[in-house]
Amino acid sequence: MRVDRVRLQNFKCYGESELALERGVTIVHGVNGSGKSTLLEAVFFALYGSKSLDDRTLDDVITTGEDECEIELAFAHDGLDYRVERHLKRRGDRATTTKCVLETPTETIEGARDVRHEITTLLRMDAEAFVNCAYVRQGEVNKLIHASPSDRQDMIDDLLQLGALEEYRERASDARLGVKTVLDGQQEVIDDVSKQVEQKEQKELHDRLNGLESRLAEISEEIDRYEQQRKQAVETRDTAIEVLERHEETREEIDTLEADIERLRSKITETERKREDAGDAISELETEREELADERDELLTEIDADAGSDSVDGVDEDALERRIDDLEARDEDLRDNLEDVRVEINSKTEAIERLREAADDCETKAEQAREEAADLASTLAADEATIEDREAKLETLAEEIEAARERFEDAPIAFGEADTHLEDLEADRDDLEAERNELTAEIRTVEATIEEGERLREEGKCPECGQPVEESPHVDVLEDKREALADLENRLEDLEADRDDLDERIARAERLREAERRVDRLENNRENVTQLLTEKREALADRREHRKQLREDASEYAADAEEKRNEAAEIEDELEATRSRIGEINTERAEIKNTLETYHRLQEIVAERADIASEIETRRERRQDWGKINDERRETLSDKRDRKRDLEDEFDENQVETAREDKQKAQSYIENVDEKLDELDANRDEIQNAIGAVENELEELERLRDRLAALEDRYAKLESLYDEAETLQTTYGELRSELRQRNVETLERLLNETFDLIYQNDSYASIELDGDYRLTVYQKDGEALDPEQLSGGERALFNLSLRCAIYRLLAEGVEGTAPMPPLILDEPTVFLDSGHVTQLVELVESMRDLGVEQIVLVSHDEELVGAADSVVRVEKDATSNRSRLERDETPAAALLASD
Repeated sequence: MRVDRVRLQNFKCYGESELALERGVTIVHGVNGSGKSTLLEAVFFALYGSKSLDDRTLDDVITTGEDECEIELAFAHDGLDYRVERHLKRRGDRATTTKCVLETPTETIEGARDVRHEITTLLRMDAEAFVNCAYVRQGEVNKLIHASPSDRQDMIDDLLQLGALEEYRERASDARLGVKTVLDGQQEVIDDVSKQVEQKEQKELHDRLNGLESRLAEISEEIDRYEQQRKQAVETRDTAIEVLERHEETREEIDTLEADIERLRSKITETERKREDAGDAISELETEREELADERDELLTEIDADAGSDSVDGVDEDALERRIDDLEARDEDLRDNLEDVRVEINSKTEAIERLREAADDCETKAEQAREEAADLASTLAADEATIEDREAKLETLAEEIEAARERFEDAPIAFGEADTHLEDLEADRDDLEAERNELTAEIRTVEATIEEGERLREEGKCPECGQPVEESPHVDVLEDKREALADLENRLEDLEADRDDLDERIARAERLREAERRVDRLENNRENVTQLLTEKREALADRREHRKQLREDASEYAADAEEKRNEAAEIEDELEATRSRIGEINTERAEIKNTLETYHRLQEIVAERADIASEIETRRERRQDWGKINDERRETLSDKRDRKRDLEDEFDENQVETAREDKQKAQSYIENVDEKLDELDANRDEIQNAIGAVENELEELERLRDRLAALEDRYAKLESLYDEAETLQTTYGELRSELRQRNVETLERLLNETFDLIYQNDSYASIELDGDYRLTVYQKDGEALDPEQLSGGERALFNLSLRCAIYRLLAEGVEGTAPMPPLILDEPTVFLDSGHVTQLVELVESMRDLGVEQIVLVSHDEELVGAADSVVRVEKDATSNRSRLERDETPAAALLASD
């Protein structure tokens, strides 16, 4: 895995920042408190969300004073590109995740939980494993050393995914115990079912069933006998009921006939009354028809119309219809003419308004053009003044450039060579300073030797070898040392004089470089002023041409306005003649309307007289129909009277009385025999229930036997499953122990390789890691040390070596199928002195040489910068308290010198 880019907005101390990370070693550099660690926390948070916050909440992530926060992380994994984006928003007193998306090469995953699960699956490690392997957070450099052996074992087992084997072993153990519990319960069930089978077999169920079936046959024969006798009684009762029902039907028919006779009489009377009313109505309709004829004759006289040969009821309807059509057609023409006149009036009115508005618009445009032309006059004057100023500025710049170049006339270098000359002088000064430092160190060494020699001589020992000389001065070498010291001090004075002279030459070179830079700035200014002068002259010409065009446009607009007002006056004269035509058309339409009303009334009269004639005919036909209906009703009335007399003659009271007695006797017998049958049915049901119970018990006995056989078979299978679970539990335990031992051996080898690399020729011989992950350090004299006995810096390096070894073990173990995340070290130099920092640099370079694609170190230590492929500077603005990121492109050596 490789982090490609991280973008932050309102994340802790960052406002808006974006950083692209490269392969190799990247140093995130800056002073304490500038926000270096926060950058790594952002990467961790983008991957694992709230699981990366420990005891903190989402509120702590959003920048103080802001309500929203965004984090975007782009990374490559196993040659494929991924992007995760998280948005947070403060709502009330708490913050929530409003967006969490992971874009993969094949799909988009949404939701914080699903994204975290996908990241964990992708990297094959959760947030805790990530910080135990790839991400050494600030203050946790000694975490693995300080952990107990059991905790260290759990951490490393989880990283190596051995914890899954322990989980499988525990599952197998739980399964074995579960099977044992089921076995014990199964045995109890088998014993219980066996007891139930034995109890059922002792009841002799087949003998009981035979006796009950015999008793059931006897009761069934007795029931059949009683049912036959009851059937005969029912037939007698039904015959009597039939006679009584026929008598009742005859009585009901007689009553019905009486009601029908009375109803027919009433209908005949009512219908006769309707016939009389219809005659009166016919007389009234004939009178109304005559009155309409009189009104028709008056209207015909009024319009002077004659009845033709095709007339209906005295009126030629075709001629009347043609006349109406002619009048309506004429009215339609007049209405169209009226509409045309109105349209013409509206059109001319609108044309007049448009012309007047256009004239007003032209006058307005003419006035605007005159005003704009007047305004351009002052602008042109200002442009001319600006051109004069810029021409004067160009002359001044030329003089300043010439003056700056004159400084190189008596200089030791030509114009353009100041930067190179200054770099050469600074390099000479660095060499001189290095020589001076070496000479100073040599002087101090000689002085210390002289002091030691004087002390030994006072003690009666040789100043050179320290052996007693019994006060003999023949081995005194102090004078030679003092002469050497005097020569060194003279050389130092010469070097200091040379340094002072070099400082003066550097100061002059810096002034010459500043003069070159001033010439560059002045020439840039001259080019800018020349370009602005050209643009201003072009603008002046454009404005003069524009003013001329505006004056011409104003004259044209004024002429157009005058022309449009004259055209509007001509249309106004035509409009008056058009309005007079509307009155003429309306007068003719009123006359046509009155004539049409008369013709329409004639049509209504003809139609009303026709309707009345039809109504009269309908009522006459209805009177005839009512007469025929009453004749038919009188015939029906006579038939019903004859039928009533026949039914009254057929009625026999003796036969009815006999039927009543037979019905009562049969009903009494049926009630008695039903009680007996109920009793017999109850006995039969009781016996049948007993038979059913015995049969059920027999079926239950058979089911119990089948269940007992199935239980015994399942018990045998469970015994086999118990043995398999026990074998599986043992296998998982042995496999975990074997894999752990292999990983321990590999991890011990990698740890020793890493530790040897940074502690070459030092006092430590090797490191031992036992099966429980207990660590022991052996010195070269064979003495064993607990890692806690190491110094602070050595413990930190030891822990970093262990982390790197675990990282290498995981990388080798997956064989490239799940590439490792970047190796991230946050402030690893906290417990290290300068010597140990150098060893840390060697450790980082070794991990890079071993193929770790991306290593990120956060530190304020300058010495680590030299091991970096790229440097990211983190600075915090003292005013806004916001951190910002900046990639440093300066080479590492120059960066260290400038700092």
